[in-house]
Amino acid sequence: MAESHARRKLAAILSADAVGYSRLMAVDEAATVETLKQYRAVIRQIVERRSGRVVNAPGDALLAEFPSAVEAVQAAVDVQKSLEGRNVELGPERAMQFRIGINLGDVIEESDGTIYGDGVNIAARMEALAEAGRVCVSSTVFDAVEGKLPLGFDFLGEQQVKNIAKPVRVYRVRTERAAGNVGTKAALLRRWPWPAVAGLVLLGTIAAVGLWRYGDWARVTSEDPILALPTGPSIAVLPFANLSGDPDQEYFADGITEEIITELTRFRELFVLARNTTFQYKGQPVDVSKVGRQLRVRYVLEGSVRRAGGKIRVNAQLLDASSGGHLWAETYDRELTPSNVLAVQDEITEHVVAKIAEPYGAIFRAGVRETQRKATDNLTAYECVLHAREHVQTEVSPALHLRARDCLERAIELDRNYAEAWAWLSEMYLDEYRFGYNQRPDPKPLDRALTAARRAVALDPTSAMGHLTLASAHFFRRELDQFAVAAEQALALNPNNAFVLARLAVCFTGVGELERSVALTNKAIALNPHHPSWYYFTVFMHHYHKREYEEALMAAQKWNEPEFFWNQVHLAQAYAYLGRKSEAQAAVAKLLQLYPDFPKNAWKEWRIWLVSEDIIQHEAEGLRKAVLEIPSE
Repeated sequence: MAESHARRKLAAILSADAVGYSRLMAVDEAATVETLKQYRAVIRQIVERRSGRVVNAPGDALLAEFPSAVEAVQAAVDVQKSLEGRNVELGPERAMQFRIGINLGDVIEESDGTIYGDGVNIAARMEALAEAGRVCVSSTVFDAVEGKLPLGFDFLGEQQVKNIAKPVRVYRVRTERAAGNVGTKAALLRRWPWPAVAGLVLLGTIAAVGLWRYGDWARVTSEDPILALPTGPSIAVLPFANLSGDPDQEYFADGITEEIITELTRFRELFVLARNTTFQYKGQPVDVSKVGRQLRVRYVLEGSVRRAGGKIRVNAQLLDASSGGHLWAETYDRELTPSNVLAVQDEITEHVVAKIAEPYGAIFRAGVRETQRKATDNLTAYECVLHAREHVQTEVSPALHLRARDCLERAIELDRNYAEAWAWLSEMYLDEYRFGYNQRPDPKPLDRALTAARRAVALDPTSAMGHLTLASAHFFRRELDQFAVAAEQALALNPNNAFVLARLAVCFTGVGELERSVALTNKAIALNPHHPSWYYFTVFMHHYHKREYEEALMAAQKWNEPEFFWNQVHLAQAYAYLGRKSEAQAAVAKLLQLYPDFPKNAWKEWRIWLVSEDIIQHEAEGLRKAVLEIPSE
C-alpha cells in the first residue's frame, strides 16, 4: 500500500472570485482577461506580503492560505482597498470587483500543496455570501481576530450553507473600527478610551506651559495603540548638510532627512522627533551632547549629502547623545537615481535601528516595514515630490502651491505608477478647495483630489500619506463613513507620524470629535515640540466649544499666524466671551483688514472645515458677541 504524504493542519483560508466575470467577458474579452491577470498579480503580492501563499487560481477565482487569521483578514481588506482604487481608472462599465470569504479551520494538505476539507469549503461559502467588494468571515475567524485589528464586524446571523451539516455564524467585515457591540449599528466615529484621553489631555496642558519631559511622555500607556506614545529609545535626526555647493539643492538634502525620519517612525517602539523640531538646528554647528540634553533624546543621527552630476554621496553617523561617542557610520556612493536614493535611506534606517536595538532587546517592526517601498525611476518626478513636501512643511502660499501642483502633474505624466506623487498631488488639489489657492475653471478640485488619493492607495496600500489624503478628500466631500475608514487606516499604518496625527486631528474637530482631536494633537506635539503653530487650532476648538474660554484664548495666542484670518477669528471669539471688548474689537478690525468680505462669506468658510451645526452656531455667536455682524443664512 502506497504511503500517504497528506497531513492535517489548522489554517486560515481565503477564497475570492470576480463578480460579473461572464458579463465583462461578453463586453470585451481581451480587456477582461488582461484586467484579471493584473488584479491576480496584485492579490498575489498582497497575500505574500501578509505571509500567505496562493494555493490555486482557477478561472476567475483564487484560493490562498495563511498561518494566521489576522493576516488573512488584513490581506483581504488590503486587496479590496487596492482594487477599489484601480477600478476608479477603469470606470463603472469595466470595473472588476471581487468578493472574499475567509474561514479558520482544519484542512488536509497534499504533498503538492493542494488543500481540501471543510475548512476550504466553508471559506468558499463565506465568499458566496459576500457582496461585491466586501469580505465575509466565519465565527472561527471572528473569534480569532476580534480586538486585534482596527476593523468592525456586522453579524449576519447563522447561515445554512451547502454541503455543511451545521449552520455557520457569518460576519461581514467593516473597515472602520467597531463603536459598540457586534451586530448593532456603529456610531460614525468611535470614541477613544476615556482614561487614555484624560491622560493625554492633561499631559498636553502640561506641555503647553513647558513643564513636561520626554521621559514622562514615554511612560504614558494607553489601551489604544494609536494614542500610546513610543516607549523605546529616543532619537533625533538632524538635517543632513548640503555639501553640493549649490543652495538650490537644499531641498534634496532636506528631503532625504525627512524620508529617514518617516521611515524611523514606522518602528513603533522608537520615539522619533519630527522634522520641525530637529530642523531648528539646520545650518548651525552642533554639540551633540547639548542637543541630546535640549531635546531629551538618547541618540542623534546626522549626516551630509553631496550631489554632483549623475552621482550622489551620503554620509551618515549615529551618535550616543549622552557621551557624544560614535556608534555607527557609513558612506554611500551611488548613481543618482530615485531607487538608489531610496535604498540608501532604507539601509541607513536598518543600520540605525539594529544598533539602537542592541541594548534594548528586539525592536519589533511595524507591519508596513516588511514591504519594499515603491520608488520611481524618473529623477524629475522624484524631485517634484521633494519640492511638494518642502512646500507643505515650510510655507503654504499660493505661489509655492502653484509651482508644486504643476510639478506634480508633470511627475505623474512621467510616471503614472508613482504612488507618492499621486498622494501629494491630491494634497495640492485639496488646497485649491480649502484655501482657495490657484482655483481653475474646473469647479471640482475635490473630485480630482479623491481620484488622485485613490490612485495613490491603489498603487501603495501601505502609504500613510495616501490614506491621509484619501481621508481628507472624503472629509471635505462630506463622505463621512469613508473618511472614518481611511483615517483609521492612515493612523494604523503610522501612528507616530506627527504630520498625519495633526492633519487628521483637524478633520476630527470638523465632525465634532473634540476629545479625540485634542488627544491626537497632544501626541503630535509630544513627537514634534517645535511644531507649526496651526497645531493649536484643534486645542482652541476643544476648549472654546467646551466653554473654557481662558484656555481657548491661550491656544489662540499660541497659534501665532496673525496674517491668517482664522487666527483673528478665534482671538476675537475668545476675547469676546471673556469680556475683553477692546481686544475683541481689535481682532475683528484685523480680521476685516485681512478679509473684508468675511461676514458675507462666514457660513461658507465655516462649512468648509466644520460639519457639526452646533459648533458652527457657536462660532457665529462668538463673533456676534465681538460686535461683528454675521448675517443669517
